[in-house]
Amino acid sequence: MSGLLKKSIIKRLFYYFALFAAAILAIITGFFLNDLNEINIYVFGAALLIFLMYFVWVYYREVVFPLEVILEQMKALLTGKDYKKIYTRRMDEIGIIAHFFNEVTRSFEKVSMDIKEGKRMLNELEIAAQLQADILPKASPKVKGLLVEAKTRPAAELGGDNFDFIKRKENTFIYIGDVTGHGVPAGLVMTMVNTLIHTFVEIYDNAYDIIVNTNKQLKSRIKSTMFMTMVLLKWNEMSNKMTFVGSGHEHIIIYRASSGTCETVKSGGIALGMVPDNSKLVKEKELPLNEGDVLVLYSDGITEGRNMSGEMYTLERLLKAVEKFATEYDPDGIVHHIALDYSKFVQNHVQDDDVTLMVIKYVGNTGKEKASISSTKWSDEQ
Repeated sequence: MSGLLKKSIIKRLFYYFALFAAAILAIITGFFLNDLNEINIYVFGAALLIFLMYFVWVYYREVVFPLEVILEQMKALLTGKDYKKIYTRRMDEIGIIAHFFNEVTRSFEKVSMDIKEGKRMLNELEIAAQLQADILPKASPKVKGLLVEAKTRPAAELGGDNFDFIKRKENTFIYIGDVTGHGVPAGLVMTMVNTLIHTFVEIYDNAYDIIVNTNKQLKSRIKSTMFMTMVLLKWNEMSNKMTFVGSGHEHIIIYRASSGTCETVKSGGIALGMVPDNSKLVKEKELPLNEGDVLVLYSDGITEGRNMSGEMYTLERLLKAVEKFATEYDPDGIVHHIALDYSKFVQNHVQDDDVTLMVIKYVGNTGKEKASISSTKWSDEQ
């Protein structure tokens, strides 16, 4: 009986009321069994008042006061003021309301913390994305004998694609790279590789040593599941000689102005970070160029980009686009129109991977050179 009363305030109040009614009935019965007189009436009235006050006090203590406490904290919650947890051991209806309030506020606090954590992470992602954007060159360099243009678009806040142009004396090193996946891990690896490439360009004057030493330092600093494909070009403006070292990247496309057609060269090698020592797996090779020839470097986000029907853009489409636009435009125009052709093909399909495109045109010894002043950001409007 005691446990049942603890679990229901309604039953408990009914129990108190029954006791109060029984006491009143006993008093009235006693009066009827005895002669009524003035003293008995006063005693009856006093007893009735005492029982009534006791019942009111019990009602206030059991119902009114705890509800006031709960309502006060609810008002504080609803008005955005500080509220307190309600401590109670009661198992009745009042206890259920108090526990419900505590659970609701605990959920609100968790949601609030999640929102704050989400905002913090978004802010950090925005900062990281800005830092990564700052790493990308704002404009192509003025390179004697070449015209250069490049664009990129990450699939997430942080991308794994990267490219850069690094001039050192008569040499210009140009690279394009693609880290496995995208997002924060890919962005971190991309930043590490960019720093390593810049460091070793100051030490070595050939692409082979830069790639070998970059791989050595990268392998010891990243997980075994992370790696980065790359093509590193070296252009010597004194000899007008272009060489490259491939690290498991996509094909190099060469548009031959004399024939108006494209040929592809396998980049070769093995991706950076896959093995501790790649010195015997990579090789520096020459890319013979004639005036008007165009080199195209790209990431697999372009060739593997899909449209709403699930079809891929493919290397064949890219080759046809290069052949179509290379006859009419310099690198900035070629990049612009290929980007537009790609965007029309994929339409509204979700971008699954980072996309990067770089076009380099050999203009010979005519002295024609320029720096691109357009953004390196790839937009759908292109």
